[in-house]
Amino acid sequence: MKLSAKAFAIVCGALWGGALLFLGLLNLAFPPYAGEFLRAVSSIYPGYDAAPAVGSVLLGTVWGLADGAVGGFLFAWIYNWLVGRGW
Repeated sequence: MKLSAKAFAIVCGALWGGALLFLGLLNLAFPPYAGEFLRAVSSIYPGYDAAPAVGSVLLGTVWGLADGAVGGFLFAWIYNWLVGRGW
C-alpha cells in the first residue's frame, strides 16, 4: 500500500509546525517551559531565536511547517519507492 506523498507532507508539516507553535506559546506564557528544547531547535533553523517573543514563535512555526512538510514528503517518497521495489 502506497502513501500519498502530498497528504503525508501536509500532515507532517502541520504536526511539527503545530508542535513548535504550541511549545512557543507555552514558553511565552510560562517562560522557562520548553526553553532548552526551543534553544536546541534554534540551533537548527537559521534566523530563529528561542527568546519568548511573538515574532520568534511565528518564525519557528513557519520553519516547522516547511521542515515537517519536506521531511514528510521525502519519507513518503522513499517509502513508496521501497514498496514499489517489493521491500
